[in-house]
Amino acid sequence: MSVWFITGASRGFGRALTDAALAAGDQVVAAARNPRPSDPAGSRLDVRLDVRLDVTEPAQAEAAVAAAVERFGRIDVLVNNAGYGLFGAVEEVPDADVRALFDTNVFGLLNVTRAALPVLRAQGAGHVVNISSSAGFASGAGRGLYSASKFAVEGLSEALHAEVGPLGIHVTVVEPGSFRTDFLAPASRRRVAVASPAYAGSVGAVLSAIEANGGHQPGDPARAVAAIRHLVTAPEPPLRLQLGSDCVRLVEDKLATVAGELGQWRALATSTDYAAEALADPVHQPRIGRRSR
Repeated sequence: MSVWFITGASRGFGRALTDAALAAGDQVVAAARNPRPSDPAGSRLDVRLDVRLDVTEPAQAEAAVAAAVERFGRIDVLVNNAGYGLFGAVEEVPDADVRALFDTNVFGLLNVTRAALPVLRAQGAGHVVNISSSAGFASGAGRGLYSASKFAVEGLSEALHAEVGPLGIHVTVVEPGSFRTDFLAPASRRRVAVASPAYAGSVGAVLSAIEANGGHQPGDPARAVAAIRHLVTAPEPPLRLQLGSDCVRLVEDKLATVAGELGQWRALATSTDYAAEALADPVHQPRIGRRSR
């Protein structure tokens, strides 16, 4: 039996993960801004704890983690799922909207992770699963600010993986493609209208496609949840897990594009090093890691 701590547990992947974990006999701390009312009969108090958590409030994150440990004694899997989408042209998205997005998607994730890590370190075990997006690996028109927030999640996850791996804690960033959750519902995403005609053919077309895609996404949330549950049982889980064939294609296309550009511009990229004769001069040699004489 594992103890899951899931943020954004009231809808989408968070709710589906909560239901799947409980169905499998695990214990779950379901954290949400508006948690469900407590079961008056208390029939599930031994397996489920609903806590109020606005991830942008560090004190609430600390209180939620403390409540989890008090109820269940430990946390085995932390799923940072809380977040939302923001779509629009980089130039046109209001500053207040951008800051609010980062407060939830990035700093909120940090608040919860920092609150939980002392527990995981004391255990010498645990798994942090950060829900990113295919947009966290490859951006595009209309997704710039949302992608930026998820790029930040990817960078944090990479560093955390290196920092806590030696302590027995796994870190995986999950990159879902398009799934038939309520991600495109008003409560889960915000759209900024295209004001400038200059962006009608790029950002405007993307936003229209996003709207039309609601209810037609290729990804099955139940299968995504099963994949995440399989992930946390793996003895050597990956740093990244792509979910959905559309995400796999996107990653493959970007890797090919980056490889092609690197090959095309390699000579210019490497031309910025010091000349060989300068590198032979000990004055120009980096001292880090060199053995003193």
